[in-house]
Amino acid sequence: MPAPISVIIPTLNAAGVLQACLEALMEGVDAGLLAEVVVSDGGSTDDTLRLADAWGANIVTGAASRGGQLRRGCDAARGEWYLVLHADTVLSPGWTDAVIAHLGQANAGYFRLAFDRGGRCVAGWANLRSRWFGLPYGDQGLLVRRNLYAQVGGYPDIPLMEDVSIARALRGRLTRLDGVAVTRADKYRAQGWMTRGTRNLWTLLRYFAGVSPERLAAEYRR
Repeated sequence: MPAPISVIIPTLNAAGVLQACLEALMEGVDAGLLAEVVVSDGGSTDDTLRLADAWGANIVTGAASRGGQLRRGCDAARGEWYLVLHADTVLSPGWTDAVIAHLGQANAGYFRLAFDRGGRCVAGWANLRSRWFGLPYGDQGLLVRRNLYAQVGGYPDIPLMEDVSIARALRGRLTRLDGVAVTRADKYRAQGWMTRGTRNLWTLLRYFAGVSPERLAAEYRR
């Protein structure tokens, strides 16, 4: 049976974090799960593309927009399943068991969230939000069958909230995987856990209220 999974990773000057993300994927190579890794770059000026090429990734390039990059990456992928990961996310050992257990299902899947340093309360809230409201964020990964991805219209080409958009489209068809995605806590530690957590929640509420992703992105990145 051919390896069923294409991993799609959006990048923008991610050389400092991409190595760890890719190293964790070797477990999937050893298990015969991975057909390819697609790195969808938004114009990196550091060593991101050199690193991706050294690892044998299929590289696609275009404008810097998380939603657009993910859409291009998925369009280029050839696996039966897509596993979408952020470049600063590292899957914990044993993640392949959780994925293998899920592959017979029709639903999409996501991992439990943890941070590399601290943030247990923030991660706990994220995991509750995902379970109660069906809203996992991109740093929890997304495992989705190709035909289901196409059925819901894929990622929208928007600079922010692309993960929330596709999660809403997949409402009722999302299952938590028995594995952990560990994301870096740098931004939380720099801005403060409460400050960044509150900012994320406020951004989400404004998106639900109809504020455009473009406006939210411009304000979020100030």
